[in-house]
Amino acid sequence: MRQTVLLDTGPLVSFLAAGLEHHEWVVEQWKRLKPPMLTREAVLTEAAFLLKREGADTDPLFALLERGVIRIALEIEDQAADLRTLMRRYRDRPMCWPTPASSAFPNCTKTPSFSPWTMISSSAAATETR
Repeated sequence: MRQTVLLDTGPLVSFLAAGLEHHEWVVEQWKRLKPPMLTREAVLTEAAFLLKREGADTDPLFALLERGVIRIALEIEDQAADLRTLMRRYRDRPMCWPTPASSAFPNCTKTPSFSPWTMISSSAAATETR
């Protein structure tokens, strides 16, 4: 079964911004993954902001979308009730708004096997691609 990768902001920005600390490592891991990688609009917004802050061009971000390498796979409106439930369940843990959206991906995409790829859990996608 093919592993679906949920792409978060850290690896995306590190892939596109050559001067960042983890760029080379992320590029190597990226080569092992099979598109499309799924993400959400909040990730793209944050990535565009961070790329601009680093002085990097945002055109490659849009090129990844246009070529189907990354795909938006969660609309907050469609999952609002589930996200609210998750936010309530984990209210005692620090998280930003988009974090529980990652948990909703399996419901949204009907994908039984997925692996989130963040800078915190970056090894999950790198070592568990199937």
